[in-house]
Amino acid sequence: MSPFQKKRESAAGGAADGTTPGDATARDATARGTSADGTSAGDTATSHAAAGDEAKAADEIASEKDAERGLRPGQSAKNFWPSARRLLREIGPERKFMIGAILIGFVSVALSVVGPKILGRATDIIFTGLISKNLPAGADPADVIAQMRERGEGQMADLLSGMHLTPGEGIDFTSLHQTLALAVALFVGSALLMWIQGVALNRVIYRMVYRMRREVEEKLHRLPLAYFDRMKRGEILSRVTNDIDNIQNTLMNTVTGLVNSILTVIGVLVMMLTISWQLSLIALAVIPVVVLLTAVVGAKAQKLFAQQWDATGVMNSEVEEAYTGHSLVTVFGRREQIAQRFEERNEKLFKATFGAQFVSSLIMPMMMFVGNLSYVVVAIVGGLRIISGQLTLGDVQAFIQYSRQFTQPLSQVASMATMLQSGVASAERVFELLDADEQEPETTVDTAAAGIHEGRVEFEHVRFSYTPERELIRDLSLVADPGHTVAIVGPTGAGKTTLVNLVMRFYEVDGGRITIDGIDIRDLTRAQLRERTGMVLQDTWLFKGTLRENIRYGRLDATDEEVLEAARATHVDDFARQLPEGYDTIVDDDESSLSAGEKQLMTIARAFLATPSLLILDEATSSVDTRTEVLVQNAMNRLREGRTSFVIAHRLSTIRDADLILVMEDGDIVEQGNHEQLLATGGAYARLYRSQFEGAAVDIDAEEELAGHDAAHDAAHDEEPSTETGSMQLG
Repeated sequence: MSPFQKKRESAAGGAADGTTPGDATARDATARGTSADGTSAGDTATSHAAAGDEAKAADEIASEKDAERGLRPGQSAKNFWPSARRLLREIGPERKFMIGAILIGFVSVALSVVGPKILGRATDIIFTGLISKNLPAGADPADVIAQMRERGEGQMADLLSGMHLTPGEGIDFTSLHQTLALAVALFVGSALLMWIQGVALNRVIYRMVYRMRREVEEKLHRLPLAYFDRMKRGEILSRVTNDIDNIQNTLMNTVTGLVNSILTVIGVLVMMLTISWQLSLIALAVIPVVVLLTAVVGAKAQKLFAQQWDATGVMNSEVEEAYTGHSLVTVFGRREQIAQRFEERNEKLFKATFGAQFVSSLIMPMMMFVGNLSYVVVAIVGGLRIISGQLTLGDVQAFIQYSRQFTQPLSQVASMATMLQSGVASAERVFELLDADEQEPETTVDTAAAGIHEGRVEFEHVRFSYTPERELIRDLSLVADPGHTVAIVGPTGAGKTTLVNLVMRFYEVDGGRITIDGIDIRDLTRAQLRERTGMVLQDTWLFKGTLRENIRYGRLDATDEEVLEAARATHVDDFARQLPEGYDTIVDDDESSLSAGEKQLMTIARAFLATPSLLILDEATSSVDTRTEVLVQNAMNRLREGRTSFVIAHRLSTIRDADLILVMEDGDIVEQGNHEQLLATGGAYARLYRSQFEGAAVDIDAEEELAGHDAAHDAAHDEEPSTETGSMQLG
């Protein structure tokens, strides 16, 4: 089975074996942390006494994701520092705003850290005034202190020796008011500058995330089809939405605080050194403890946050598949299996999330404990130095405030470091997408596209394989003449869809070449090739919009009259005029009043409007009823007129009039010819034909014979009681 077919089957919901995950309540249950049957994740967690259990369960998610990425067991996929540096480089064009925000933050912090020193001065004014008021007016402070020492009051004398006394005078309220006014002005200015800094940093972050979303969107258009075949759609959506949102939220909650915390630590350290280098050493003793705790906890949290977001991606994939195949799951009665599978995924997500949050939440309590120890030591030593007259009360008060300001930013930095683990884990997942191998670069010839006129397609000794281990197509050569219809038939996995994938350059050939009018398709850009090609797939796709807009999608510059002409030619007009709003009726792919056949006619009309030189029809009638098949077949016949067409079909009745029929088995063309020629040879095509038509006829005859036998038996059975009744009545 080709990846393109696998992709279609996955979109259809996977299947009857119950492997398609999810339930209609999956998304809400995920958000609440509950399982599909309503069981609270918190209740489940009570059976796990330690975070180690959660980490172990999360390891299963990590192993699964590593295997998906192609990593060996034990090989680490979590590169914090390289990913963090790359995330910082994403700031790029916003570097000027970032530097400006840091400078504003520097001034804001400078004003803020001076504040406690000013308030300490105010305390000294009050305390000195109260002491001076109780001293003899006009006395010399030095004489007063000497007299105290003579009276044996040495401790009090030491206390007063560090103060600027004015005996007989009270509190200097003028100086006090000026000091407090200065402190208020400093704090107001600091707050205003911090607000400006926040606005600037927000702009930097939002613009960076905006560019990242745009890069991801552009990257998705450059990725080969093989990438989407390998990755689940829910996983890709999780990286494009959840992970980028997490990066934005993490940066919003950490960048401003991180910048200000670092600047505050530097500013406070300078102010502490100006007051007392001895007390500063006590405060600095906290730093090694902080670094050690952050390193130990951060390393563990980094791994757990990465597992958390991997588990989120797995959950999204399960839920997305469940919604896509909800009808199929219901039809086959697999709701309980799906609910059980969802519960297992939900449990793993809970354990991964709980483990990450449990470990990261340890940092703040530990930092507060260390900070309180530092606070107690500073208060004791500072009190002793006040008594000895080496420091004033205001200096010690200011230093205690500084010690608080010093340990608090350190705690915040440590806490934000664990938050950054989550953001960088998401960033790494986004970078993995951005670094994925892209389609082979375009090697165009400027005049190549102008040489395509007739649409003669030729495969010249083409080789191709999806994986190196198994070559699917070996030395295939064929010619599709201009205006002819080439039908491709064969069992599932024979390589039919692979041929058209190669023509469309969804995949590149491993050997040989494919030409259109003698021009190698690799000399055309993919856009040049595909704008000359129309494709109608088995699975229809309509976007939310009017019928007219959906048809015009084939050629956006088409006029309304051209849209109507395409609709009439493909029988869309027959049902469009019966709709309440006509061509202005709103439809979409999921919730639409259109039947499967009507949707298929819409896609054919879209291709008709595009007027392609080359046409590819891939199982376009496989999901419609017999009556609709006639309409679809007529529409496709009109669409094929004058165009080189490739038709992939399992219903052989739809390709009887093909100019050339290719029968494929295991990537090789085993037979080719028209319908009559292939029947006459009695080979693989003839066997396929008989299995569909002669076998079906035999089955119908057998059913009719069985039905006739049953009817005769029922009639005979009905006659017997009738006779008995009659005899009873006659008797």
